[in-house]
Amino acid sequence: MDSWADRDEIARRAAARVADIAAASSAQLDEVARLLQAELAESISELRGDQLMLDLLYASVESNVKTFFHITRYGVPVDTVEAPWPAVEYARRLAQREISSNALLRAYRLGHRRALEWVTGELAGVEPDGRISFAALQMLQDAAFAYIDRVSEQVVAEYETERERWLANRNTIRTATLSALLAGDEMDVATAEHVLGYRLRQEHLGLVLWADERMTSTGSLERLGQLTSFIAQEFGSESSPLFVPQDRSLGWGWIPLQADTGIDLDRLARVLGEAGSEVKAATGAVGTGIAGFRATHRQALRAHQVAVIGAEQAQQITPFTAPGVRAAAALAGDLALARDLVSTMLGGLAQDDEGVARLRETLTVFLQQNQSFVATAEKVHLHKNTVKYRVDKAVQLRGRPIEEDRLDLELALAACRWLGPAVLTRSP
Repeated sequence: MDSWADRDEIARRAAARVADIAAASSAQLDEVARLLQAELAESISELRGDQLMLDLLYASVESNVKTFFHITRYGVPVDTVEAPWPAVEYARRLAQREISSNALLRAYRLGHRRALEWVTGELAGVEPDGRISFAALQMLQDAAFAYIDRVSEQVVAEYETERERWLANRNTIRTATLSALLAGDEMDVATAEHVLGYRLRQEHLGLVLWADERMTSTGSLERLGQLTSFIAQEFGSESSPLFVPQDRSLGWGWIPLQADTGIDLDRLARVLGEAGSEVKAATGAVGTGIAGFRATHRQALRAHQVAVIGAEQAQQITPFTAPGVRAAAALAGDLALARDLVSTMLGGLAQDDEGVARLRETLTVFLQQNQSFVATAEKVHLHKNTVKYRVDKAVQLRGRPIEEDRLDLELALAACRWLGPAVLTRSP
């Protein structure tokens, strides 16, 4: 029997080829994970969700793909593998949002199929010997089935545990009342106030509070609820605030305010700072009555969306009323359109680069200060000549005068300031 027919030799070479494919996958991990995320969200409607859930879906996919190729590369026994924590956390979030576990299992089955299709294509391109390619594919199929079987069982168990806990702690009537109120349904105001434990006929500040994903713990919601109370105390509220958990690390809040009470964002930032840097907040504008209750909440949600998209440069507090946030919130709903606007209006000034970012910041203040070099210098604490140099450099990178398309220019700058890398052009 010649060497090509030797089963041990074929098995050895197939195992080596599997290790090679697994090692090469690291360079394409992000691309593969993003393609899988997009297909899962497109194919399974329950998984589309908001940006936070899409980000968690990506993290779950990426961690599973990475773990699978790691164990196949190094021959790690599948029965020793634990589900990656992003995958476990994603399962918990689905349970909290009452998304069926069937959607979760379907995602694993679809991901399993697509991953195998990908490795089959990779094998076809690098292994000319059909016997070795077939043996390697069989190894990958066996490993993939064993991995999906083990990990999906673990994440579904976590899903069920979280679902039971979440349902036990949720106040169904309160949640239903709030949902109807926010949807604009007609209801008896006094009854709604009684159910919510919150007065609607007053002024309100809407909040979205969340904790850094890496700092999530079972005490996060309690901590965010306490923070809502601290904020209410800081602004002299005479009645109790309203805090409604949305998942393990995010909640909606309403702060009751006395008539004509202004919101000092510096004071609010100080309270948040005392709570810890891992806690973030987005705020709406002060609203009055039921209409204001809804409006300030909608604005806080839009500010939260801006903060999540622009997480790399987001501050601890993102106020809807801050200069540029309204514009960024409008653009955040269509990032493709926002990227087109930024690229068209800014040209070379749209680069994702620290030095270029400083030029954009100076130009933004320059436009806000009616193109006064002196006023801008005072605002940004720079010499007038430095301001002029930066503005001239910004105009040069843009490729045309700032007088052209002034409104669109300012919108593009606001998008860069608040949405960051999501709309910027990456340097080659």
